[in-house]
Amino acid sequence: MDNRGTVLWVIGGTGEAVELAAALAAEQIPCLVTVTTAAARHAYKESTYLKVLVGGLDEALLGEFMRAQHIGAVLDVSHPFAVEISQGAIAAAQILNLPYWRYERPALEKASSNGRIHYIDDLQVVLTPEILLEQRTLLTLGYRWLHHFTPWQTQATLFARILPSLVALDAALAAGFTPDRLIALRPPIAAELERALWQQWGITQVITKASGAPGGEDTKRAAAEQLDIALFILNRPQLDYPVVCLSQEEALALCRGWWRSRPSHE
Repeated sequence: MDNRGTVLWVIGGTGEAVELAAALAAEQIPCLVTVTTAAARHAYKESTYLKVLVGGLDEALLGEFMRAQHIGAVLDVSHPFAVEISQGAIAAAQILNLPYWRYERPALEKASSNGRIHYIDDLQVVLTPEILLEQRTLLTLGYRWLHHFTPWQTQATLFARILPSLVALDAALAAGFTPDRLIALRPPIAAELERALWQQWGITQVITKASGAPGGEDTKRAAAEQLDIALFILNRPQLDYPVVCLSQEEALALCRGWWRSRPSHE
């Protein structure tokens, strides 16, 4: 990658980011992809036009990061719930007068109310004795949310499914989850395995996020229906993205247009 040239920053964290980065590299558009874990880095194929950085970024210093990395545009393909990095990238791009595009994973149409599936806007809704006590609750929220449940470990029976990474495991153990109440799996998870896991642990309710089909939201909804288990779905946070792409082709077209129209390097 020519470090003197203009680079497209792809904010990773999803399977769609892997696909888009591969497509951009195939078109010889230099990309810098950022991911938070070493495990995520392995999903990206080696390419002269693709550089992957691992580790967290300080949202307050993203402007400096973008200057240092010669960023000329931003394609945000982070998880729908990774609001801090999105907010920081939007602000930095505006200050530097750079294009910012958000690829938004399609949301599933909400299921009709049937007594099993409940949509919530705030996690505090489920952090109550009425919801958690006398239940066997499975959390598929991601490791960053598990600390909210630490005070309930002595009162409720909690299980968690996390990504297979040391960061996720450390966070789960720090939140009070014991090894017998943890399982590490990377989505997508087959419907049969989803149901079997719930049955193995005797789960009576599940708390998850509105992560769309790639995150297995549709599979969990079907399992809740089939097993007559309550499912609480945390709605996505609403951000005011400058530009939203609802398809990968739309995102690729914007990136192509930017790359072809930018001034030639000296």
